[in-house]
Amino acid sequence: MLTRKQRDLLAFIHKRVQRDGVPPSFDEMKDALDLRSKSGIHRLITALEERGFIRRLAHRARAIEITRLPEDMAGGATFVPQVIDGSAPAAKPPAPARAMPVEVHATELPVMGRIAAGVPIDAISEVSHHVAVPGQMLDRGGEHYALEVKGDSMIDAGINDGDVVVIRDQNTADNGDIVVALVEGHEATLKRYRRTKGMVALEAANPAYETRLLREDQVQVQGRLVGLIRSY
Repeated sequence: MLTRKQRDLLAFIHKRVQRDGVPPSFDEMKDALDLRSKSGIHRLITALEERGFIRRLAHRARAIEITRLPEDMAGGATFVPQVIDGSAPAAKPPAPARAMPVEVHATELPVMGRIAAGVPIDAISEVSHHVAVPGQMLDRGGEHYALEVKGDSMIDAGINDGDVVVIRDQNTADNGDIVVALVEGHEATLKRYRRTKGMVALEAANPAYETRLLREDQVQVQGRLVGLIRSY
């Protein structure tokens, strides 16, 4: 049985992973639960890990994987973790005791080369290979593709050099979305998107990188992050 705070935190992490493909930061968790310090978040995460609801991935910034959800929170649907290891089809998801195993369907997506999470690189448009992605990671009715991450500017969002990001193909974004942005028609980069007063801010998730502030006509959204695949 989970306490109310533990349930609130698990629900918040699950919502953010579903939306962004990566878990929230400890500061975001603290603010969402209206706690005064991050030590309370550490205790809640430890409790959730001990109860088998989450798993912390060693040596990875902000790498938290939800392994299962309470039945009432999952709404009767089978839960599949959003962070998977390697590029092979995902194995059957961890399930509560006495639960029947379920089949996970994978979809082959084209990997469109590399995307910069650091100094922007030239825009990429050619398929280098394909990767298998769990169908539950994809938005229903949308087109998707994958990119290999180059650089460390999004490391505090749990996105590391060498990761493969799953992108929903779209040309619009909401404030706070992590997007593939094409800058001035030739530079492709992965950043958090914010728009204000006719300008677009492309925010890094690493204090070593500055936010780029550009006119709206200089930035073209080419997709939104929906998932992450990591090889070890």
